Amino acid sequence: MPPQIFGKGTDMADRVVIFDTTLRDGEQSPGISLDAAEKLEIAEQLSRLGVDVLEAGFPVASPGDFEAVRAIARSVEGPVICGLSRTHLGDVDRCWEAVGDADRARIHVFISTSPSHMEHMLKMNEAQVLAATRAGVARAREHTDDVEFSPQDATRTPLEFMLEVLQAAVDAGATTLNIPDTVGWGIPWDFGALIQYVRREVKGDYVTSTHCHNDLGLATANSLAGIQAGARQVEVCVNGLGERAGNAALEEVVMALNIRADQFPGVEIGVRTEELARTSRLVARLTGYPVQYNKAVVGRNAFAHESGIHQHGVLADSSTYEIIDAATVGQTGRQIVLGKHSGRHAFADTLERMGLRVQGDAFNAAFARFKELADRKVSLTDADLEAIVAEEIGGHVDDAFQLESLEVRGGTVGTPVALVVLLRAGDKLEASAEGDGMIDAACKAIRAATGVDGVLTDFNVSSVTGGVDALGDVIVQLDAGGVRVSGRGVSTDVVEASARAFLSAVNKVVRVRRRQQVVRQPEVTP
Repeated sequence: MPPQIFGKGTDMADRVVIFDTTLRDGEQSPGISLDAAEKLEIAEQLSRLGVDVLEAGFPVASPGDFEAVRAIARSVEGPVICGLSRTHLGDVDRCWEAVGDADRARIHVFISTSPSHMEHMLKMNEAQVLAATRAGVARAREHTDDVEFSPQDATRTPLEFMLEVLQAAVDAGATTLNIPDTVGWGIPWDFGALIQYVRREVKGDYVTSTHCHNDLGLATANSLAGIQAGARQVEVCVNGLGERAGNAALEEVVMALNIRADQFPGVEIGVRTEELARTSRLVARLTGYPVQYNKAVVGRNAFAHESGIHQHGVLADSSTYEIIDAATVGQTGRQIVLGKHSGRHAFADTLERMGLRVQGDAFNAAFARFKELADRKVSLTDADLEAIVAEEIGGHVDDAFQLESLEVRGGTVGTPVALVVLLRAGDKLEASAEGDGMIDAACKAIRAATGVDGVLTDFNVSSVTGGVDALGDVIVQLDAGGVRVSGRGVSTDVVEASARAFLSAVNKVVRVRRRQQVVRQPEVTP
């Protein structure tokens, strides 16, 4: 019998398990490298969102990922905490060591089954893959009765062999069978038929799951086709993050099930949709991956109307052009106003009301940034506070360098110049540099002061809110000798925000190198 994820009285046949893999597959997006504190903050928000299963990471990938998964397992309540593992017995044991302290823990075992993967990656034949499946799942079952199995690249695996592997996994104790469309090969009607066939042919008591990638832009459509065909778990990522073109977007799948319930009779989910927009913003800021303006459900333009005809319609009745009430996904609501006269108590109460848990040094740093920015901005909104907190969360205590001051000179006459003063273990480091512009000069000065060189591979600046005094939110991606990281900075001055973002990325490079966390993934994952 599959493990009971929900409370007594819930009909598993009617409930779709929302399995979030933002912290595992999502973090595998190029340039994303989350600290343990950042992963924990996202995990806590995913718990508030109400996901059923939270795949916290791939514990064997690196010591840092192991520690992050274990921290989440020990402190985050609500979801089942899951870790990914290859079929290697040592990997399975290591995975359990990371997730075993959770109130409810799951081990997700996978192995490749397509001819391409078996020949070029595993160097294994079908008999060896079958034996590894049996051994890995059986070992996981020794630790927990909640075991998931995935045949990687399932949609390019010969059908009869895939069924044989899946049956072996169930016989060995798997309680969830996940069918990964690892390379986005599936087409909705074909993928739905595959799910139906698996459910009919593989004998046993298990939950069928989908894991769809977006290489052809069909991840959400394929996931919904799988649910319509009887899958009762769907694996998703916030903002559609993930390898290459990403995974099925959590917010899209959830709202499709909500809005088009007529197409999914009797299906229920437990996600608190009013937390979707906040979750999207937090993940975007901590990962450094901005949300496209016209992104479904959570994009800034998802409920915006410019056409005169559309404006006339929604003013008369919002249902004319909006099939989703923006408030139900957290896109609207009362805006709080904090200013320079607000104290620590009001700041803490506001953060708590917003569901942001910030304590200790992180709180002190966030409050200091709030007071600094409040002197330059008349009022600060919920979105401003989220940006400030996101900037301070995660590893700031371990930062090698802190920004003390920045002076820049530029204009149409003369070469832009920047002077930066940094602190490192109480010592001041000063450097100046010229650049093509003030931002370029500031980044070069930071390079000179820190000794950390790298190439900016991406630079994105946006306003957190509207108005001439809006906070600038800058996200950069830095490649420092093969170490790819993201950094973010927030300020009313876009040059300062850019310098803070660049310094944030530099500090991540230092931490990654110091902790030796640049470890190659043992194997391409589902």
